[in-house]
Amino acid sequence: MRARRRAMALWLVAGSIGLAACAGNPNTGSIQSTVPTPAKTQEEPMKAELTWQEAKAHAQAIQLEIVALIPKDAVISIDQKKKGVLLSCDKTQHNWNASTTVTVAEGTKIQSVVKDIEAHYRANGLNVSVDRNVNENYRIQIDPPAPGESYIVSEGLSPNEIRIASGSECFTLPEGIYPGGDF
Repeated sequence: MRARRRAMALWLVAGSIGLAACAGNPNTGSIQSTVPTPAKTQEEPMKAELTWQEAKAHAQAIQLEIVALIPKDAVISIDQKKKGVLLSCDKTQHNWNASTTVTVAEGTKIQSVVKDIEAHYRANGLNVSVDRNVNENYRIQIDPPAPGESYIVSEGLSPNEIRIASGSECFTLPEGIYPGGDF
């Protein structure tokens, strides 16, 4: 039944587009396109629907991009969570959330490292806010333009740790997928 409705809807859309194309635009010649382009509408082209797997992969890649900004001689280990949880963006969308913990050598000035990461993202035009976490440690939040996407970088829960918490861009789960549990 659902497939029949989809086919009917697709047929109606295609028919409507065909009729609109036949009508033409009275203000243009016959060889000018009546279909708006991104340049004409000042909008970005539509992109395909983001999957939760793509959102997760992108967030994990950005976590590792942030890790790469930590001086290599200070890094002892990197623990990137393989699974995360989904949180609601709104009534229909979710984002993927997890973290990466970097253990650094004793004596590493973590606040200085976090400030260098802050400077890097500010220089690249991203919105970065600064505050202090519950332990009064310097903390930054990097907010790319994608809805829901953010990265929080601060000293970790244990000494000599830098924690990178992330939330992916918002996405819509496929019908029938329950947002609870690990993703």
